[in-house]
Amino acid sequence: MLRIENLVMQYKTGDQALKNVNLEVPNGQVMALIGPSGAGKSTLIRCVNRLVEPTSGNIHLGGIQLNKLGTRELRKARRRMGMIFQEYALVERLSVMENVLSGRLGYVGFWRSFFRKFPQKDIDEAFRLLERVGLDHMADKRADELSGGQRQRVGICRALIQDPELLLVDEPTASLDPKTSRQIMRLICELCEERHLAAIINIHDVLLAQMFARRIVGLQLGEIVYDGPPDGLTSDVLTQIYGEEDWEATIQKVEEEENGSEEQPAV
Repeated sequence: MLRIENLVMQYKTGDQALKNVNLEVPNGQVMALIGPSGAGKSTLIRCVNRLVEPTSGNIHLGGIQLNKLGTRELRKARRRMGMIFQEYALVERLSVMENVLSGRLGYVGFWRSFFRKFPQKDIDEAFRLLERVGLDHMADKRADELSGGQRQRVGICRALIQDPELLLVDEPTASLDPKTSRQIMRLICELCEERHLAAIINIHDVLLAQMFARRIVGLQLGEIVYDGPPDGLTSDVLTQIYGEEDWEATIQKVEEEENGSEEQPAV
């Protein structure tokens, strides 16, 4: 379980990106984090894995208090947090297999990783993951030969091969077309359920968040203004999060997608 207590992130200018944020994300739960640009969504994710240092508050993953760890201990703790990026963060000149195996760098020694001498069990697991996301036939392809959806699936495999307890997902569909976006969101949710993983997905697309996440947290100016189920996102709540808009049309579209979609699961 991830537990965040009274988390504050304040810049030197005095502006607060996060204001006393309190959250618990149990194992197996996929939580979508929504809100306008500048609301603090990406900052929250980066505080959890300490790519950004919070000003105050506590962050616990299982029995470990992440914000109190030194450099060496933090490096070990980051093995337990898989990160999936908006722009994929793949090494373009490396193969699909090599990019997936890079998720094991925190477990193997420097020289083994330098010469790409990974244990056979890691290679076997990489093949299993690629097969699960439908890319086992592309293991030897270079990353720069892949489509956006394929790149994001490689990024998912790279995160999962860490054997994490928590997935931190930053705008996984921002660069994808609508159909591929649904496939990627469905895949992430299925994998979290299969592996009993907690996940925080920072996402701009309200419709996708409502379709796939069981819990929605809305941020506005660094504060939580909504925390509940997808069907609780009424026009009034969405207006509180984003401002005035024709939210009835969005809500109707969600209902139509949920009731009328006949898409098959991604392979």
